[in-house]
Parts: sequence; C-alpha cells; structure tokens
Amino acid sequence: MNTLARKVRSSVAVSGTALLLAATGFGLAPAASADESQPPMLAVATAAPAEVGLAGLPVAFTTKVSNTGAYDTSSARLIYRIDGGAGLPSNAVSLQYRLSGTAWKTVPLTYADEKFSGEIPETFPLAAGQSRTVQLRIGVPMGTPHNGDSNGGTQQLKLTTLVSYGDSGAATDTDDDTIKVDGLSTGLSGVPATVTAGGPAVSFEATVTNPTASRYENVTDTLITNRYASVQVLRSGTWKTLTPVTSNAEADVYGFDVIGKDASLAAYSSTVAKVRVTYRKDTPTGKATVQPCAFVNQGSTPFRGTTSCGDRATLTVLAAGSTGSTGGTSTPTPTASATPTASATPTPTPSASPSTSTEAPSATSGTTSGTSGASSQLAKTGSSGTSTIAVAAGAFLLAGAGVLGAVALRRRRTRA
Repeated sequence: MNTLARKVRSSVAVSGTALLLAATGFGLAPAASADESQPPMLAVATAAPAEVGLAGLPVAFTTKVSNTGAYDTSSARLIYRIDGGAGLPSNAVSLQYRLSGTAWKTVPLTYADEKFSGEIPETFPLAAGQSRTVQLRIGVPMGTPHNGDSNGGTQQLKLTTLVSYGDSGAATDTDDDTIKVDGLSTGLSGVPATVTAGGPAVSFEATVTNPTASRYENVTDTLITNRYASVQVLRSGTWKTLTPVTSNAEADVYGFDVIGKDASLAAYSSTVAKVRVTYRKDTPTGKATVQPCAFVNQGSTPFRGTTSCGDRATLTVLAAGSTGSTGGTSTPTPTASATPTASATPTPTPSASPSTSTEAPSATSGTTSGTSGASSQLAKTGSSGTSTIAVAAGAFLLAGAGVLGAVALRRRRTRA
C-alpha cells in the first residue's frame, strides 16, 4: 500500500513539473529539426545557361538547393565538375558565385584528367523545408585579358552540380547539364574578282558576328593580306589608312585591324566595317588573297590569341594600266572539311591531317598572267560560327621557314 502511494505521488510530481515547464515555454524534448546528428535531405537543381562564347565573358545562371527532409543543416555545400573534352587547356574555364551582396567571387578550379572541379568556398545553413538560390557565372575565357590561349577548343561543356553537407558528407543529390560553346564568326562580302596594281581601290565589307550569349571584350578583327596592300577603313565618314602589323615579315603575312584593337561585342550582335584596298604598282600579277580573322585577348604579339578565321577571298591582280574584262564569276577558295580532331599541335602546311581549317592568304601573289579576269564580285564568305580555335600564331611564325605558298590557319574542334 505504501509502495503504491509513493508511485502515485511521484507521478503527480512529474506531471506538475511538466505542466510548469510547459507553462513557462520550455519543451520536454528537443525539436527534430535541431538534431544535427540526423542527416538532412538536400536536393539540387541547376538552371545552366544554354550556351557560352569561346573566349567570351561569363554567362549568369542559378543553382537552387532545397532541404526536403525533417532536419536542419548548418553547412550545405555546392561542388561543381566541368568536362570540356580533351581540347581545352588548363586556363580555359572560369566559375564565379555570390551568396549575398553584389560582389562576384571566384570558385577555385582544379584541372586534372581533362576535367575541371571546384567547390564554393562558403557553406550556408538550410532549415528543414526551406530552399536557397545561389547565383553563379560560367565562362570559357581561354586565358586572361591580352594573353589568350591559341590552343584548343570545344563545342560543349558538361556541368555536374553536387550538393552535400558537413565537413566530409557525401553528395545527397546531383544535377547534370550540357552547355553549348560557340565562337565568333567573321566574313567578307562584296570582294571584287580583280584589282589593278597601282590602280584605284577596291571596296567591300568585313563583318564580325557574336552569335553567343557571352559579351566579348578585347576583340581585334584583322584583315590579312600581303606586303603590297594598303588598307583603309571608313570611320565617322572619313577613310582612315591603317597601319599594317606582322609577326614575320619574311612570311609576307600582314594584318590590318579593321574595327580597331580591343573592341567590344554585345551578346548576339555584329559589327560591319567598310574597307577599301589598293595594291602597289610593283605588286606581282596573279592571285592575291584577303582573309578576315578575329583575335580575342591578343597581346603584344600579332596574331596570337583565341582565333576564329573566315573564308579567304581571292583577287586576280592585273598589271599596272590594265582594266580587265567583264563577265564571268570567281568564287572564294573553299575551306577544308570540318573533321573533328583533338590535336592541339600547330601544323603550318595545308597537307596536314584533316581538321577544321581555313588557309591564310598566300605569302605572295602568283605568277600567272593578269591580262584578263572577271570584274564581277565574289559571293559573300564567312566562317561557320561554330566553336573553333585557330592555332594561328604558330602557323604564321613557321611560314617563314620555307612555307610561303600558303599558310594554314588551323581551327580546332574537339570531340564532344
């Protein structure tokens, strides 16, 4: 009997204590969401950009992290893996983020086994049932300003997002996206079929187009021809004579910056330059070529940077005093077939193994007779605008070692 009474009194005492705690706002047991020993359920969804520009500025996108479980986490983590294939150098990809405020911060990336990987340096808390959106930017800069890489290229990036928690927790969810990589395209239109040495200028247009979502900076659109040419461009209603640049005078490859050095191009925009060219009276008769090439982040060395070249156009140089005959049509020199390759070794001769390539202008005019020719204009030429990268610098520099007939500008595609 006494034992039963003690049990009853004990039960009443505990009940009274519980009522007192409840009345003062304290719970008896910890909330489930505060138990950090229990794993949170995290889900991730990345809205990657559809495309970025090769050597262009980064494009913004977002990653959304959701805590779908019953437990909080104090340290959600975001990890990114980027696969661009074998054609990208180690300085090719950039990734930035911002969790709060307006300042963009860099996600440090490591490069190994032809892949990039990195983690956002900051973690963030995420309560059960809540979500958070992180802002990011991804780009394929191919180097740094005024130090663009002339080697490599890709047509797409495969982006994998992983979400985790804690210091060493395994990923609880992943998301895969594919980002198209495209590049600048260049072209000439209205190039006449003939020109007279020492005669009047011939006029045409040079266009550089940005078909991508990236904005471009430090773009130099160059018209490449030979030592005998003088080039003017129409700026603000006045014809301005351009100063030629060359990396190897012996190769007889001279360039003229038709839109100015380090120009900018907005996303999905193009720039057109009106150009006129004259050839000196002592220009050898025969074939001469003009070709547009866009260099991004070109440094102090001409023709070195991330490079996209359009089709070359061929003019017949007539002897001084010749007028030529009308009729007939010339066509631009065809480019090689676009066969993917992962090679990044510059090959200056046109007999190299297949790649996406266009040949640069011949170093000198030909030796064929210029007593006749067509005065009709050539069809419009231009590059395809696909993700390409020309190893132009090596070709130009090597051209002086005996390869004067034609200098190959290699535009590289890599396997997806």
